[in-house]
Amino acid sequence: GCGNSALSHDLYELGYTDVTSIDFSPACIAAMRARYARCPGLRWAVMDIRALAFPDASFDVVLEKGTLDVLMVEETDPWHVSPRAAAAMRRVLAEVSRVLRPGGCFISITFAQPHFRKPHYAQEAFGWSLRHAACGDGDAAAFHYFLYVMRKGQPLDPRDVALGHRLHQP
Repeated sequence: GCGNSALSHDLYELGYTDVTSIDFSPACIAAMRARYARCPGLRWAVMDIRALAFPDASFDVVLEKGTLDVLMVEETDPWHVSPRAAAAMRRVLAEVSRVLRPGGCFISITFAQPHFRKPHYAQEAFGWSLRHAACGDGDAAAFHYFLYVMRKGQPLDPRDVALGHRLHQP
């Protein structure tokens, strides 16, 4: 879900010249292709995050910024996520795991706090480790965002495994 964010172009300008961006909206992807036509290493594709059309183990890094939040937008209680939302999240994360190469990183940037998001990421089936950090300007009244980093092929910490099991309990 790249939307109309300049992130892909910013990465390109920093020297990451092999960037593939996807979004569900054909209009959005058409606009981004036109806007960044001068950047040959930027690729754009219309795609559903629940069914990625990439081969297994095809990416070193998968980066999402707020895209997974869309899966939770209709949830009214973040402590008790509906089976539908949990299944959608699991499906997307399984696709991310599938397209990551061994040793690859999945980076997720979100406002979702660790006690709400980590149980979704902490599934042994995805085959990755899990770390997170809070980011913000130090102002206690300001919103912070969270950076989650999953490394494919590294084990989950046992405490994170326990968090992941929490999703499967009634």
